[in-house]
Amino acid sequence: MSERTLVLVRHGESEANHQNIFTGWSDYDLSQRGVAEAHAVAKLLSGERLHFGVVFSSSLLRAKRTARIILDDLGTASTFETADALKERNYGDLTGIDKDQARLRWGSAQVQAWRRSYDLAPPGGESLRDTTARVLPYYLHHILPAVMANGPVLVVAHGNSLRALVSALDDLGSDEIPTLEIATGEIIRYRLAEDTSVEERSSWRVDKVLGLPPELAP
Repeated sequence: MSERTLVLVRHGESEANHQNIFTGWSDYDLSQRGVAEAHAVAKLLSGERLHFGVVFSSSLLRAKRTARIILDDLGTASTFETADALKERNYGDLTGIDKDQARLRWGSAQVQAWRRSYDLAPPGGESLRDTTARVLPYYLHHILPAVMANGPVLVVAHGNSLRALVSALDDLGSDEIPTLEIATGEIIRYRLAEDTSVEERSSWRVDKVLGLPPELAP
């Protein structure tokens, strides 16, 4: 059944992912692999007979293009809304820096803490808690009402903006959040109960469908 269905998709691999640099709010396009991942997402969603009346996307190009490829492949005419609230976390001083170079400069443990902890922010940037503070209100005021009223809703966003939302939907504890990773092109589907709680959850990774090696960690 597709009623009260929410589908979350991380955008396909971007040029910055391919180059192994911290992207944040920088507006990179999809790589060739990212385009293939977006088409694979559409194929998987079509196989699940999921078609969307409402689509929400981050305002950044890599998410918008992923969403457009999916919708074009599905042949779905949808209400399409973009939002800054769904953008990737701001990586501050890490933005544009090669991840290996960042580890050499600040140390592997410090960089890992900035990337995976809930409340530590890189210099000049956002923590996951900061990202959650903008993602969850947008979900509650825009996305959730659409899911409850209009059936299948698609959200295309980023590794950390989706980590923020998934952490809340899955009710993850502070010890579980650091291990949560969402691959490029990964699909997470929720079916919500009448009281808006999660009734059912499933997920797919398109790198396995395409036979590709896993993407670079976000």
